[in-house]
Amino acid sequence: MSRAALPSTEHAEAGFTIIEVLIALAVVAVSILAIGSVMSTNSRGVQSMESHVALAETAQAVMATAVPPRAELAEGVRTGVLRDMKWQVEVGPLGGGWAVPDADVRWIPELVKVHVRSASGASLELHTVRLMRRPRR
Repeated sequence: MSRAALPSTEHAEAGFTIIEVLIALAVVAVSILAIGSVMSTNSRGVQSMESHVALAETAQAVMATAVPPRAELAEGVRTGVLRDMKWQVEVGPLGGGWAVPDADVRWIPELVKVHVRSASGASLELHTVRLMRRPRR
């Protein structure tokens, strides 16, 4: 290619002006900040989900180990610590007059509340119904 066919770099239009470069840098900076914000929000969401899953797993473990079998279930409150989380199991009447005095029923429903609280203050509460042996008279 001959020298005459090459574009001249001596004109005012031959490169970018400082304003154009600054605008391009500003657009890149805003894009990077937006991506960083999305990543930060995503990270907080993942941590929140991990905390919730840990609470749910601990509550499940408490249900499996701290709530006694039906034959041994009794009204009252039990507390403890598992996986650095405080838990409380409360067994009480379901309500509604389930115990019929003259009926030959060996079991009555009881409300079981499981409350688990992590060190960060997050908590989870589960309610279930278990059958409890009717007290003998």
